[in-house]
Amino acid sequence: MTAHFGPKHEEELVNDVDVTTVDGSRQWSPDGVTPGGEGRSIPAVDGVRHRFVDTPRLRFHVAEAGSGEPVLLLHGWPQHWWAWRKVIPLLAGDHRVICPDLRGFGWTDAPRSGYRTEELVDDLIALLDVMGLERVLVVGHDVGGRLGFHLSLRDPTRVRRLVTLNAVHPYWSARSMGASGALRSWWTPLVETPLLGRQVVRHLPAFTRMMLRLGAVDRDVLSPDEVAEYVAATREPARARASERLMYEFAYHEIIPTLRGRNRSRRLTVPTLMLNGERDVRLSPHSLGGWEPYADDLSVRVVPGGGHMLAEQHADLVTEEIRAFFATGRQPG
Repeated sequence: MTAHFGPKHEEELVNDVDVTTVDGSRQWSPDGVTPGGEGRSIPAVDGVRHRFVDTPRLRFHVAEAGSGEPVLLLHGWPQHWWAWRKVIPLLAGDHRVICPDLRGFGWTDAPRSGYRTEELVDDLIALLDVMGLERVLVVGHDVGGRLGFHLSLRDPTRVRRLVTLNAVHPYWSARSMGASGALRSWWTPLVETPLLGRQVVRHLPAFTRMMLRLGAVDRDVLSPDEVAEYVAATREPARARASERLMYEFAYHEIIPTLRGRNRSRRLTVPTLMLNGERDVRLSPHSLGGWEPYADDLSVRVVPGGGHMLAEQHADLVTEEIRAFFATGRQPG
């Protein structure tokens, strides 16, 4: 697996990127970057192909590799598809790995609205429909894990199995989060506050660097160039606004209804594995409990020494867990 930065990759992408429209036709993207990416080069990962998929809701950038049963990898904040660069080649041997950039991130469109959880799930369903994917395996990190849970609650027929990394389940409560959970969210007002959040993300790159470093736990997990890739992607004006809107919608419109139990009337029937890091700075260990009355088949694994960036810190271990879990319950033939 090799990652490249900067202008070098613009040439490598010329024959690798196409656009898939709603009717399934394809159009080549001659410069290898989406108009939503403001000219940024897409970092390369060996064996990964890129395309843009037009849905009725927005245009997605999608990175793909391999063939076989499709697995949808959903990134967290403040990242994009490239957060899976170490996992993709490990899964692509026998899976079709599909890594979209979520609304507002990476090279996917960044409109002003549409960042509530249910709207982001609508985005994913539209993407699956256009790509002709009736049922997939799902792995989600952070925000992507939240979306994986809610996609599974909304339409369990679309998800065969779900793995979440460093994500809170949809049945959390004040008791399960605890005081330490609130303390771990000290940073969120800096991003979720209207008008302030976009300015922090755009004009204070040291803040995003700090969040990435804290999440990685060990400094050697992310190189300076890798941190710079994520920081550059979030500093674009529309994407800085997207970070603010994502956090705002969750903080102002979703936390209270969740605490009041709005998700407890929906049972989680999709077999699910939660992977969390022992040293995760964002999620309290208490947040891993409280799901028992509402989920049919959910198990939890805590990775010793793991931080918030499990896919980048412990790619081999994470992939082993994913593959073993996906192999369970696989239909013969």
